[in-house]
Amino acid sequence: MGVAGCGKSSVAAGVAARLGLALVEGDDYHPPANLAKMRAGQPLTDADRSGWLSTLGSLLAQHPQGVAMTCSALKRRYRDQLRLCSPGLQFVFLELTPEVARQRVQARGAAHFMPVALVDSQFADLESPVGEPGVLQLDASLGLEETIQAAVQWIRPQ
Repeated sequence: MGVAGCGKSSVAAGVAARLGLALVEGDDYHPPANLAKMRAGQPLTDADRSGWLSTLGSLLAQHPQGVAMTCSALKRRYRDQLRLCSPGLQFVFLELTPEVARQRVQARGAAHFMPVALVDSQFADLESPVGEPGVLQLDASLGLEETIQAAVQWIRPQ
């Protein structure tokens, strides 16, 4: 979880591969209206995210043995909604600065639905999960391999 550009997709793919879990890319489940709104540079509202979070919660419930899922989960109430669907749900919070997030989103190019103009709105919505149960905070500016390894060790310690 985290803002755009933090590395959710890359880290989740690595975690899924290492732990033999299914991978659910949360952005694939945004309704077309949400994608159009973001492409137009308009931040999503709680109402926009409501159905999307319900869909993701249903997908979590379909994987009782575990799944690696990407989701911004920016607000506590979003995380709590997902927790209701999957008791024991864990979040890896990939934290980075607004400057690094802007650089990463900019580097994606125009083909991605999330424009750099929306990065600041993501930080405005972010309610840090630090201190919530079942949350690992990682510095998203670390290397990808190091981040994946830290997440895997926390999820399934050896």
